[in-house]
Amino acid sequence: MNHLTLAPGSLTLNDLRTVWQSAGSLALAAEAYADIEASAATVQAIVAKGDPAYGINTGFGILAKRHIPQAQLEQLQQNLILSHAVGTGELLPDHVVRLILLTKIGSLARGYSGVRPLIVDTLIALYNAGIMPAIPAQGSVGASGDLAPLAHMTLAMLGVGQVRMKGELMDAGAALEAAGIEPVMLAAKEGLALINGTQVSTALALHGLFMAERLLEGAMVTGALSLDAARGSDAPFDPRVHAVRGQPGQIAAARIYRELVAGSAIRASHLVGDERVQDPYSLRCQPQVMGAVMDLIANAGRTLLIESNAVTDNPLIFPDAQAAGGAMIVSGGNFHAEPVAFAADTLALAIAEIGALAERRIALLIDSTLSGLPPFLVKEPGVNSGFMIAHVTAAALASENKSLAHPASVDSLPTSANQEDHVSMATFAARRLDQMAHNTGVIIGIELLAAAQGIEFHRPLTSSSHLEHVHAQLRGRVAAFDEDRFFAPDIEAAKRMVMQGELSAECRELFAALHP
Repeated sequence: MNHLTLAPGSLTLNDLRTVWQSAGSLALAAEAYADIEASAATVQAIVAKGDPAYGINTGFGILAKRHIPQAQLEQLQQNLILSHAVGTGELLPDHVVRLILLTKIGSLARGYSGVRPLIVDTLIALYNAGIMPAIPAQGSVGASGDLAPLAHMTLAMLGVGQVRMKGELMDAGAALEAAGIEPVMLAAKEGLALINGTQVSTALALHGLFMAERLLEGAMVTGALSLDAARGSDAPFDPRVHAVRGQPGQIAAARIYRELVAGSAIRASHLVGDERVQDPYSLRCQPQVMGAVMDLIANAGRTLLIESNAVTDNPLIFPDAQAAGGAMIVSGGNFHAEPVAFAADTLALAIAEIGALAERRIALLIDSTLSGLPPFLVKEPGVNSGFMIAHVTAAALASENKSLAHPASVDSLPTSANQEDHVSMATFAARRLDQMAHNTGVIIGIELLAAAQGIEFHRPLTSSSHLEHVHAQLRGRVAAFDEDRFFAPDIEAAKRMVMQGELSAECRELFAALHP
């Protein structure tokens, strides 16, 4: 069980990865409460004064000119949550909901949102009790905040709707009662602060980021294994080649490939007398492609880390502003999730290209004219089809990813009677990364099976120590493919190894740069 004491604004990618991977406990640094209390006191002073202030004593969106009497301010916030909880589709999984709660807590706790400490403490209590609000995946356009999904998150605090505990759906009110958590009555500004923000799109994009990291590592391992299976050359990994270009990801990737294949007896066996001059691009250009992918993932990670620590609701409260002659409450647009949308679109490109290159290597391995291996990687081709249709599955998923990789951020549909006239579509941009990641996980899993099969045709020669370890891991789960059999379970087992990060576990230090 991990424990995180959150100092607002200081989350790291490793903090976020840890929460994504496993449930634990959360506490807020004690010094954060002073800022939260000052912000809440500023809101209460505005309410007492009675001057119109958006989101505090007015309607929302295009209804901002409607002044709300003080006696109806609690009802205003309650109605806001009920009316905005209009999500649909499958419920977000717990690991995504944990990231939503964590980043929402961190954002509110920075003291610019005007909520009481009670609101932050209730969110922490939900997290620590393992009460995950039931949040439908669809219904946000990624501007004005992830309004609908965050409204469903907020319902749980009110004891309304459903939550998930230990994988089971149950009534939110009953879950709160069982955990000894009092439902909250929202005060002025609090409902709006809870549903404004980019936490849902950011959490989904973080999920895509962490999956992309695993896919990149897995595909580099299987790519090195395919290189040996096809008796390819490691000369293209020469550091001098990459130094003169200067791309940092490419340089790092080439180093990893050199380490992965170092000591291979298969490679040593064809250093002399091999008539081939150059390998196909899917083998030779791996550092160039996967290095570029590495750079894209790193750039997306930087953006998403900033967003994970950001204050993204509206309006914002600046308690000290009056002393400096400025406005205490400012309406802005931090809820617009364009940075997240761009990061997610970039991750989509990376995930698609990881799978596309792996599919090409599978095609190479089953083609005896290119690989020198038996057709379709089976001893008796003809009576056995071997990997013929497994490659078709890989091709189908690579093609599907091409369509899914179309940028979501270039689309926009105006909402809220044209008040919100440009939106980011960040939530869909991030949500589709999960399907793309699973597609690519299957492709890499098929390559793992194919490359392992290819290695065995070179016995008694062995590959490198790293790659032989991966081969042994696979054979502990999946037997060699001597003749046709029900193949789908093998592919699923190999995919699980990829998606769980098992392929790079033995050589984790090689990929340390991916985990800042």
